[in-house]
Amino acid sequence: MKTIRPAIVLTLFFVIVTGLAFPFLITGIAQAAFPHQANGSMIESEGKVVGSLLIGQSFADERLFHPRPSSGGYDANNSGGTNLGPTNPKLLEGASGFDGVKQLAAQYRAVNGVGAEALLPVDAVTRSASGLDPHISVENAHLQAPRVARTNGLDPQAVDQAIRRATSERFLGIIGEPAVNVLMLNKRVAELSSK
Repeated sequence: MKTIRPAIVLTLFFVIVTGLAFPFLITGIAQAAFPHQANGSMIESEGKVVGSLLIGQSFADERLFHPRPSSGGYDANNSGGTNLGPTNPKLLEGASGFDGVKQLAAQYRAVNGVGAEALLPVDAVTRSASGLDPHISVENAHLQAPRVARTNGLDPQAVDQAIRRATSERFLGIIGEPAVNVLMLNKRVAELSSK
């Protein structure tokens, strides 16, 4: 009993401190200091949650900007890349039930009316590692802009301004590349279309 009692007391103490008190404390601090981020960075439109800034989703409508291809179908349960290396012919050529870079490029060109001579951004024809990337490159957004402006009957300059407003700059001004959040961009396009 001399050794069991301290073991039980210490176990209960650490369960209360690390299992209850600490998580409640951190949750309270997060809710007070960063409520938007602590609740999943959810975006609302007309009182309804339409998605999260952090998780990509499929937009197939011709009137909207399309996200980067996903190997998991934008389902967090299937999150993950294809695990195909750059020398794997399936990555470039595709296979039965799997579109390779060549097929994705042909689809992108057809949907967006981009000629065969134009170079496509990498994110337009490759999948992200997680399959849930919410961003596309600025170049990708600008290649899709004419289609979105035309199908919505919008001024191309208004669409370009929406792209600029949805673009996040490099982290600390030097890390990474500017990127466009597709959900925020499509929300702005919907707002422009409703005017």
